[in-house]
This record gives sequence, structure tokens and C-alpha cells, in this order.
Amino acid sequence: MEALARRLVPDEMWAAAEPLLPALPPRPQGGGRAAADARQVMVAVVYVVTSGCAWQHLPSSFGISVPTAHRWFTRWSGTHLWQNLSEATSHTRRSPPGPKRSTSVR
Repeated sequence: MEALARRLVPDEMWAAAEPLLPALPPRPQGGGRAAADARQVMVAVVYVVTSGCAWQHLPSSFGISVPTAHRWFTRWSGTHLWQNLSEATSHTRRSPPGPKRSTSVR
């Protein structure tokens, strides 16, 4: 599972994503379970989004429950995490091989 997790969310992606994650909302009633590990949640979410797997079929081997994965995905989407992460990593994308295209008009 560790190898799959590193492929789904490589260290470089996690380094870019972690500072963009919103703070967890306070629990007004206090107590409760400890928050899930954000990187584990991101791995589970990226798996669902990229594999086409339905949320309810998220394998338990990810160690994240379906409600937790979906709740965090919804929270992150509401804070534009995915767009911000795309923008933060867009400078690291490689250009396709081959000759560079000219953008000038003659």
C-alpha cells in the first residue's frame, strides 16, 4: 500500500499541498476522535478521483472511512484546494518533448 500511496501522492505533491490545506474546524462539543492523517486522506481522495472508483467502494486498505474521505474532499473543494494546488505546481510541469512552438505571428 505504501508504494501505491507514494505514486498517488508523491512527496513533491504533498510538499506543495500541505501548506494549502485548510485548518480543521474546531469541535464545539470537544472530545471525539483524533483527526485523520491528512496525507492518508489525500491519498484516498486522489485514488477515488483518479480511478473512477465510487466513494462507497473505497478500499478499506487505505485506512480512511468513506464518510471521512468524502467529508474532507468536500471541505477541500470548498476552499479551492485543488485549483490552488494546480496553480502551485503548474511551474513544475514539464514541457512536452520536441521542438518549441513559436507564438509569434508573422
